[in-house]
Amino acid sequence: MTLDEQLAYLTKGCVDVVRAGELKAKLERAATTGVPLTVKVGFDPTAPDLHLGHTVLLRKMKHFQDLGHRVVFLIGDFTGLIGDPTGRSKTRPPLTREDIAANAETYKAQVFKILDPQKTVVDFNERWLGALGSEGLVRLAARYNVAQMLERRDFKQRFEAGKPIAIHEFLYPLAQAYDSVFLKADVELGGTDQLFNLNVGRDLMPGYGLEAQVVMTTPLLEGLDGVEKMSKSLSNYVGVTEAPAEMFGKLMSVSDELMWRYYVLLTDDTQADIDARRARVASGAEHPKAAKVTLARRVVTDFHGIEAARAAAEAFEARFTRHEINADYLPSFEIPLGTRWAQVLVQTGNASSNSEASRKVTEGAVRLGDVKIADPRAAFATEGTHVLRVGRRACTVIAVPAGGS
Repeated sequence: MTLDEQLAYLTKGCVDVVRAGELKAKLERAATTGVPLTVKVGFDPTAPDLHLGHTVLLRKMKHFQDLGHRVVFLIGDFTGLIGDPTGRSKTRPPLTREDIAANAETYKAQVFKILDPQKTVVDFNERWLGALGSEGLVRLAARYNVAQMLERRDFKQRFEAGKPIAIHEFLYPLAQAYDSVFLKADVELGGTDQLFNLNVGRDLMPGYGLEAQVVMTTPLLEGLDGVEKMSKSLSNYVGVTEAPAEMFGKLMSVSDELMWRYYVLLTDDTQADIDARRARVASGAEHPKAAKVTLARRVVTDFHGIEAARAAAEAFEARFTRHEINADYLPSFEIPLGTRWAQVLVQTGNASSNSEASRKVTEGAVRLGDVKIADPRAAFATEGTHVLRVGRRACTVIAVPAGGS
């Protein structure tokens, strides 16, 4: 790639690039000297499961890897103890060290579905932030002031509303900035909600005699509903560990308009290629469903391989075009006999709460085999293995004795 092509490849889909001229200069220097850029991304292990929304950032990390740069996947085992205040209307409860350790291991297993494990540096910020000690933290805190912190929207809104802001929350962006100092980061990536934290790193680095890092943000991916950001709590997510058929089916459910957003953020297609495909669909030369199938196959291939994607596409076609269901390709769940139907839907991921599950049952959207479930309070009492349909989604449920399988 030429320098301009590299810049276009790396900034595709980004919201903020602070600053593009500096990034171009760094890329040019790396090409001249043969010294790759250090690209840092921090993840606090606050939850054990990743979804496609997280992979937008991981894909951008991979783009830097593709061009030969050094990518640091930084697990915030120290900052996780503080709790990121981003987007919070109240102080986030800190995680225990046991939670952090368990979630970090799960993270590592999942991120290498996208990143190259041989080219990825995995590090933990407890290694240097813990070594700072109390004196070091005080000296770090002296480099920023309260007025600067209150420029952050979350803090400002809470301050003006009279809601408490714990002093330790101010330490979070400073600790994240010190990560960049310690790692001598050339580039830091994050979601758009992280822009303030990333810019604190830019502010602090010159004071340590370092060149300010370039800040790049990726958008927060809309969930399957096309409205709210992808979130497990809203049941509008696609998990990276979900079964191929489940992942494929969820992607086929997105709107024709949202599909193009997913093409930009979840594939490596160039913007020119995406625009050309979109023009073909608009002209009628390509059916929107065909474009969506291509998208779903691409994403499933990334996480499960090309054969699994082919089988998932065939299973989807059989089910929704030929009205067949092959239970071999459906996710499977063991459900204790006697479990109320509302809970069955929650346990199988078909509802995020009992109230949502109850609504789906009363609307007539739930069937066990060919039998419609009418009462969310009724107990699951049919032995054996069955296909459970909830709207357009399906899974198999295996009845097991109450109290264990």
